Amino acid sequence: MRPIVALLTDFGSQDHYAGAVRGAVLAACREATVVDLTHDVAPHDVIEAAFALAAARGAFPEGTTFLAVVDPGVGSDRRALALEVAGQRFVGPDNGIFTFVLDEHAPARIHEITNAGLFRARVSATFHARDIFGPVAGRLAAGMALEEVGPPLADPMRLALDGPRPVGPDQWEATVLHVDRFGNLITTFGHDDVDAMLSTVQGDPTELVVVVEGAVLPLVRTYSDVGEGEACAVLGSSGRLEVSVNLGSAARQLGAARGAPVRVRKASRAGG
Repeated sequence: MRPIVALLTDFGSQDHYAGAVRGAVLAACREATVVDLTHDVAPHDVIEAAFALAAARGAFPEGTTFLAVVDPGVGSDRRALALEVAGQRFVGPDNGIFTFVLDEHAPARIHEITNAGLFRARVSATFHARDIFGPVAGRLAAGMALEEVGPPLADPMRLALDGPRPVGPDQWEATVLHVDRFGNLITTFGHDDVDAMLSTVQGDPTELVVVVEGAVLPLVRTYSDVGEGEACAVLGSSGRLEVSVNLGSAARQLGAARGAPVRVRKASRAGG
Protein backbone atom coordinates (compact mmCIF):
# COMPACT_ATOMS: atom_id res chain seq x y z
CA MET A 1 0.00 0.00 0.00
CA ARG A 2 1.26 3.49 -0.86
CA PRO A 3 2.10 5.63 2.18
CA ILE A 4 -0.46 8.31 3.06
CA VAL A 5 0.42 11.85 4.13
CA ALA A 6 -2.58 13.92 5.27
CA LEU A 7 -2.21 17.71 5.30
CA LEU A 8 -3.95 20.14 7.66
CA THR A 9 -3.14 23.86 7.46
CA ASP A 10 -4.60 27.35 7.54
CA PHE A 11 -3.14 28.17 4.11
CA GLY A 12 -6.40 28.17 2.14
CA SER A 13 -6.48 27.44 -1.60
CA GLN A 14 -5.95 30.89 -3.11
CA ASP A 15 -2.17 31.05 -2.75
CA HIS A 16 0.70 28.70 -3.55
CA TYR A 17 1.38 27.65 0.03
CA ALA A 18 -0.59 24.39 0.19
CA GLY A 19 0.70 23.30 -3.21
CA ALA A 20 4.29 23.99 -2.21
CA VAL A 21 3.90 21.84 0.90
CA ARG A 22 2.49 19.00 -1.21
CA GLY A 23 5.53 19.33 -3.45
CA ALA A 24 7.94 19.20 -0.51
CA VAL A 25 6.30 16.00 0.75
CA LEU A 26 6.45 14.38 -2.67
CA ALA A 27 10.06 15.41 -3.17
CA ALA A 28 10.88 13.38 -0.06
CA CYS A 29 8.50 10.48 -0.82
CA ARG A 30 7.45 10.29 -4.48
CA GLU A 31 5.22 7.28 -3.93
CA ALA A 32 3.13 9.01 -1.25
CA THR A 33 -0.58 9.60 -1.60
CA VAL A 34 -1.03 13.16 -0.34
CA VAL A 35 -4.50 13.89 1.07
CA ASP A 36 -5.80 17.36 1.91
CA LEU A 37 -7.58 16.96 5.23
CA THR A 38 -8.31 20.69 5.19
CA HIS A 39 -6.53 23.94 4.39
CA ASP A 40 -9.42 26.09 5.61
CA VAL A 41 -8.65 26.32 9.32
CA ALA A 42 -9.12 29.94 10.35
CA PRO A 43 -5.78 31.78 10.09
CA HIS A 44 -3.57 31.21 13.16
CA ASP A 45 -6.34 29.28 14.99
CA VAL A 46 -4.43 26.50 16.75
CA ILE A 47 -7.48 25.40 18.78
CA GLU A 48 -9.54 24.83 15.64
CA ALA A 49 -6.63 22.94 14.07
CA ALA A 50 -6.16 20.73 17.13
CA PHE A 51 -9.86 19.85 17.13
CA ALA A 52 -9.97 19.11 13.38
CA LEU A 53 -6.89 16.91 13.55
CA ALA A 54 -8.21 14.82 16.43
CA ALA A 55 -11.70 14.58 14.89
CA ALA A 56 -10.40 13.34 11.52
CA ARG A 57 -7.45 11.10 12.38
CA GLY A 58 -9.57 8.12 13.36
CA ALA A 59 -10.89 7.80 9.81
CA PHE A 60 -7.37 7.20 8.45
CA PRO A 61 -5.56 3.85 8.45
CA GLU A 62 -2.70 2.88 10.68
CA GLY A 63 0.57 4.10 9.22
CA THR A 64 -0.78 7.46 8.05
CA THR A 65 1.50 10.47 8.56
CA PHE A 66 -0.26 13.74 9.42
CA LEU A 67 1.39 17.06 8.60
CA ALA A 68 -0.45 19.63 10.74
CA VAL A 69 0.75 23.21 10.43
CA VAL A 70 -1.03 26.21 11.88
CA ASP A 71 2.02 28.07 13.02
CA PRO A 72 1.74 31.70 14.15
CA GLY A 73 5.13 31.29 15.89
CA VAL A 74 6.99 30.25 12.73
CA GLY A 75 10.63 31.32 12.82
CA SER A 76 10.64 31.88 16.57
CA ASP A 77 12.17 29.60 19.20
CA ARG A 78 9.09 27.35 19.28
CA ARG A 79 10.10 23.71 18.82
CA ALA A 80 9.27 21.39 15.93
CA LEU A 81 7.82 17.97 16.73
CA ALA A 82 7.39 14.52 15.27
CA LEU A 83 5.39 11.98 17.22
CA GLU A 84 3.91 8.52 16.95
CA VAL A 85 0.54 7.80 18.54
CA ALA A 86 -1.72 4.76 18.06
CA GLY A 87 0.16 3.60 14.97
CA GLN A 88 0.09 6.99 13.23
CA ARG A 89 2.70 9.72 12.93
CA PHE A 90 2.30 13.46 13.30
CA VAL A 91 4.58 16.33 12.29
CA GLY A 92 4.17 20.00 13.12
CA PRO A 93 4.98 22.88 15.47
CA ASP A 94 5.04 22.53 19.24
CA ASN A 95 2.25 25.02 19.92
CA GLY A 96 -0.54 22.80 21.23
CA ILE A 97 -1.78 21.57 17.87
CA PHE A 98 -1.40 17.95 19.06
CA THR A 99 -3.19 18.48 22.40
CA PHE A 100 -6.28 16.38 21.70
CA VAL A 101 -4.39 13.65 19.87
CA LEU A 102 -2.13 13.27 22.90
CA ASP A 103 -5.00 13.52 25.39
CA GLU A 104 -7.05 10.84 23.67
CA HIS A 105 -4.30 8.33 22.91
CA ALA A 106 -1.46 7.16 25.13
CA PRO A 107 1.33 6.41 25.24
CA ALA A 108 3.05 8.58 22.65
CA ARG A 109 6.60 8.66 21.34
CA ILE A 110 7.60 12.31 20.88
CA HIS A 111 10.79 13.68 19.33
CA GLU A 112 12.01 17.19 18.67
CA ILE A 113 12.95 17.81 15.04
CA THR A 114 16.56 19.02 15.07
CA ASN A 115 18.22 17.01 12.26
CA ALA A 116 18.89 19.77 9.71
CA GLY A 117 20.07 17.17 7.22
CA LEU A 118 16.40 16.36 6.63
CA PHE A 119 15.44 19.93 5.70
CA ARG A 120 15.40 21.64 2.32
CA ALA A 121 18.70 23.25 1.38
CA ARG A 122 17.41 26.73 2.13
CA VAL A 123 15.04 27.14 5.05
CA SER A 124 12.80 30.20 5.02
CA ALA A 125 12.15 31.72 8.43
CA THR A 126 8.49 32.13 7.41
CA PHE A 127 7.69 28.80 5.71
CA HIS A 128 8.71 25.87 7.87
CA ALA A 129 5.75 23.86 6.55
CA ARG A 130 7.51 23.61 3.19
CA ASP A 131 11.14 23.63 4.26
CA ILE A 132 11.13 21.53 7.48
CA PHE A 133 7.83 19.80 8.17
CA GLY A 134 7.09 18.72 4.61
CA PRO A 135 10.43 16.96 4.02
CA VAL A 136 10.31 15.33 7.48
CA ALA A 137 6.76 14.08 6.94
CA GLY A 138 7.73 12.67 3.56
CA ARG A 139 10.72 10.82 4.93
CA LEU A 140 8.72 9.40 7.82
CA ALA A 141 6.07 8.21 5.37
CA ALA A 142 8.83 6.55 3.33
CA GLY A 143 9.84 4.53 6.38
CA MET A 144 12.45 6.59 8.22
CA ALA A 145 12.68 5.79 11.94
CA LEU A 146 11.14 8.42 14.19
CA GLU A 147 14.40 8.66 16.14
CA GLU A 148 16.16 10.06 13.07
CA VAL A 149 14.44 13.43 13.41
CA GLY A 150 16.13 14.31 16.71
CA PRO A 151 16.11 13.62 20.46
CA PRO A 152 13.09 12.45 22.50
CA LEU A 153 10.99 15.11 24.19
CA ALA A 154 8.79 14.72 27.26
CA ASP A 155 7.02 18.09 27.61
CA PRO A 156 5.07 18.99 24.47
CA MET A 157 3.00 22.14 24.75
CA ARG A 158 -0.68 21.59 25.62
CA LEU A 159 -3.52 24.03 25.04
CA ALA A 160 -4.96 25.44 28.26
CA LEU A 161 -8.66 24.68 27.89
CA ASP A 162 -11.45 24.31 30.42
CA GLY A 163 -12.47 20.67 30.48
CA PRO A 164 -15.77 19.25 31.71
CA ARG A 165 -16.33 19.52 35.45
CA PRO A 166 -19.11 18.96 37.99
CA VAL A 167 -20.68 22.22 39.17
CA GLY A 168 -23.21 20.86 41.63
CA PRO A 169 -25.32 17.82 42.38
CA ASP A 170 -26.25 16.20 39.07
CA GLN A 171 -24.87 19.13 37.06
CA TRP A 172 -21.82 19.32 34.82
CA GLU A 173 -20.37 22.17 32.80
CA ALA A 174 -18.07 22.41 29.79
CA THR A 175 -17.57 24.99 27.05
CA VAL A 176 -18.03 25.35 23.31
CA LEU A 177 -14.80 24.24 21.64
CA HIS A 178 -15.65 24.74 17.99
CA VAL A 179 -18.40 26.12 15.76
CA ASP A 180 -18.60 24.26 12.45
CA ARG A 181 -19.86 25.63 9.12
CA PHE A 182 -23.39 24.42 9.90
CA GLY A 183 -23.44 26.44 13.12
CA ASN A 184 -23.21 23.37 15.36
CA LEU A 185 -21.68 24.15 18.76
CA ILE A 186 -19.20 21.35 19.45
CA THR A 187 -18.31 21.16 23.13
CA THR A 188 -15.51 19.87 25.32
CA PHE A 189 -17.83 17.12 26.61
CA GLY A 190 -16.43 13.90 25.13
CA HIS A 191 -18.01 10.49 24.57
CA ASP A 192 -16.83 9.20 27.97
CA ASP A 193 -18.24 12.28 29.70
CA VAL A 194 -21.63 11.73 28.08
CA ASP A 195 -21.58 8.06 29.08
CA ALA A 196 -20.74 9.00 32.67
CA MET A 197 -23.58 11.53 32.84
CA LEU A 198 -26.04 9.07 31.33
CA SER A 199 -25.02 6.48 33.91
CA THR A 200 -26.49 8.71 36.62
CA VAL A 201 -29.94 8.38 34.99
CA GLN A 202 -29.75 4.66 34.11
CA GLY A 203 -28.84 5.50 30.53
CA ASP A 204 -32.07 7.36 29.75
CA PRO A 205 -31.25 10.50 27.71
CA THR A 206 -34.73 11.94 28.31
CA GLU A 207 -33.69 12.41 31.94
CA LEU A 208 -30.96 14.91 30.97
CA VAL A 209 -31.19 18.38 29.47
CA VAL A 210 -28.53 20.67 28.06
CA VAL A 211 -28.52 24.38 28.84
CA VAL A 212 -26.88 26.94 26.53
CA GLU A 213 -27.39 30.71 26.74
CA GLY A 214 -30.53 30.14 28.82
CA ALA A 215 -32.11 27.69 26.36
CA VAL A 216 -32.98 24.28 27.85
CA LEU A 217 -32.57 21.59 25.19
CA PRO A 218 -33.30 17.87 24.94
CA LEU A 219 -30.53 15.31 24.52
CA VAL A 220 -31.48 13.29 21.42
CA ARG A 221 -29.95 10.71 19.07
CA THR A 222 -29.94 12.74 15.86
CA TYR A 223 -30.97 16.14 14.48
CA SER A 224 -34.32 15.00 13.03
CA ASP A 225 -35.52 13.86 16.45
CA VAL A 226 -36.70 17.47 16.86
CA GLY A 227 -38.72 19.61 14.47
CA GLU A 228 -37.22 21.81 11.78
CA GLY A 229 -35.75 24.94 13.36
CA GLU A 230 -35.69 23.42 16.85
CA ALA A 231 -32.52 23.18 18.93
CA CYS A 232 -31.22 20.02 20.57
CA ALA A 233 -28.06 18.35 21.83
CA VAL A 234 -26.58 15.21 20.23
CA LEU A 235 -23.45 13.12 20.50
CA GLY A 236 -21.85 14.18 17.24
CA SER A 237 -19.61 12.36 14.78
CA SER A 238 -16.50 13.87 16.37
CA GLY A 239 -17.27 11.96 19.58
CA ARG A 240 -18.23 15.18 21.37
CA LEU A 241 -21.52 16.55 22.60
CA GLU A 242 -22.78 19.20 20.22
CA VAL A 243 -25.65 21.65 20.30
CA SER A 244 -27.49 21.87 17.00
CA VAL A 245 -30.58 23.20 15.26
CA ASN A 246 -32.39 20.91 12.84
CA LEU A 247 -31.82 22.52 9.42
CA GLY A 248 -30.51 25.68 11.08
CA SER A 249 -27.58 27.27 12.92
CA ALA A 250 -27.32 26.85 16.68
CA ALA A 251 -24.63 29.51 16.82
CA ARG A 252 -26.89 32.09 15.22
CA GLN A 253 -30.15 31.01 16.86
CA LEU A 254 -28.72 30.78 20.38
CA GLY A 255 -26.16 33.55 20.06
CA ALA A 256 -23.31 31.33 21.27
CA ALA A 257 -19.68 31.10 20.20
CA ARG A 258 -16.48 29.38 21.24
CA GLY A 259 -15.99 29.57 24.99
CA ALA A 260 -19.69 29.77 25.82
CA PRO A 261 -20.61 27.63 28.86
CA VAL A 262 -22.67 24.49 28.24
CA ARG A 263 -24.34 22.83 31.22
CA VAL A 264 -25.86 19.35 31.45
CA ARG A 265 -28.25 18.61 34.30
CA LYS A 266 -30.99 16.20 35.25
CA ALA A 267 -34.30 17.14 33.65
CA SER A 268 -36.04 17.02 37.03
CA ARG A 269 -33.95 19.90 38.40
CA ALA A 270 -35.60 23.32 38.37
CA GLY A 271 -33.96 26.31 36.80
CA GLY A 272 -31.03 26.56 34.34
